[in-house]
Amino acid sequence: MGTKGTAIAAGLFLTGATSSGAQVSGVAAYRDDVARILAAASADRTAWNRLAELTDTFGPRLSGSPALEGALRWAESRMKEDGLENVRLEPVKVPHWVRGLESLELLEPASARGPLVVLGLGNSVGTPGDGVQGEVVIVKSFDELEAKGEAGVRGRIVLFNVPYTGYGETVRYRGAGASRAAKLGATAMLLRSVGPVGLRTPHTGALEYDADQPRIPAAAIPVEDAERLQRIADRGQRVRVRLGMEARFVEDAESANLVGEIVGREKPEEIVLVGGHLDSWDVGTGAMDDGGGCLATWEALRLVKKLGLRPRRTLRVVLFTNEENGLRGAEAYLERHRAEAGKHVLALESDSGAFAPKGFGFSGSDGARAVVKAIASHLAPISATAVAPRGGGADIGPIVAAGRVPAASLDVDGSRYFIYHHTAADTLGRLDPQELQRCAAAVAVMAYVTADLEEPLPRE
Repeated sequence: MGTKGTAIAAGLFLTGATSSGAQVSGVAAYRDDVARILAAASADRTAWNRLAELTDTFGPRLSGSPALEGALRWAESRMKEDGLENVRLEPVKVPHWVRGLESLELLEPASARGPLVVLGLGNSVGTPGDGVQGEVVIVKSFDELEAKGEAGVRGRIVLFNVPYTGYGETVRYRGAGASRAAKLGATAMLLRSVGPVGLRTPHTGALEYDADQPRIPAAAIPVEDAERLQRIADRGQRVRVRLGMEARFVEDAESANLVGEIVGREKPEEIVLVGGHLDSWDVGTGAMDDGGGCLATWEALRLVKKLGLRPRRTLRVVLFTNEENGLRGAEAYLERHRAEAGKHVLALESDSGAFAPKGFGFSGSDGARAVVKAIASHLAPISATAVAPRGGGADIGPIVAAGRVPAASLDVDGSRYFIYHHTAADTLGRLDPQELQRCAAAVAVMAYVTADLEEPLPRE
């Protein structure tokens, strides 16, 4: 997951009273179908086996890499084996950022000289061949940086040692920190990893350069190393480092969004969209972010197909490309499907790790929320009945905004997610086969029932 925006802009939906009572009552008729879906999911390990095959075979899948393109074609073949309809790769041009070799060396204090752990931030520029070296100025907030002023920053390397207080609050230092430091004359930026204490594992993720400021190299260091440098500085000792990065962009690459469907039996032009993003960062194997989300949503359609269920509306799964460092897949989906944006009756994204499902986040009208709650109530056997106030996601965001589409996100137990997020520790062993299947079951139930109701979710 990159800089993920799960909230839909306030005011996107009207929330006036609607006559959704009949729809809510009608949800009860799906009890038997729901039971069949839950039973089929619990007896199956297809999603887990495929996630293992994906991550073992292709590993990390950064946009522009042969691994991502191989994974897309592998998934296309498996979707066709499942009997999904209209399986296709919709071409997308994606940015191709190359990490190259990286190093960070502590130069002073001389007694502590030696290598530090480092991981460049996505989309960063590289350093000159001999690296960038300088004194480190450590700050814990943008306000503290500004208080240092140009006199305290120019010619130095800024380290943002910002304690993790939650992803949404802390990730802004990853996104804007390099440009804020460059504005005051910094030569490079280091970032305490955006996440709780791990096992000296740095977290990558995309930064965003301000067009009006110089582009300086930027990298993450583990929480433990940031705290060590802080302690040294607090003792009044000078901290100097040398940062080396070969990071660069090369020519945009060919990629694609992968689409598969179960065509609706009565209203095929109306669409319930589910999906995740198949690209990942170039460390770990992207099992959690977002291989698990892809397999949960894909498996949802496979289960529906396997059970011989064909809803009134079309079920569509999309495995998006380039979520992590560009969102080109999300933008391309909107451009290709703009004419049918208003025909999407629900868009649901899974991009928070395929851990034990709790329910869904949802953004939409009060009437739609009542229906979604009624559907979720059938998920009591897997403890996934909650419907939180906000839903959505980065990949479905453009189509949701264009079509004023009710938006949902799979809500899971995220207590471990940011320990592994964007690190080399994002591997298959972080997930549990049964939890993954329950995620697939929850998505299958929500998507199928929504697609089969006599009327679409009310927009107002």
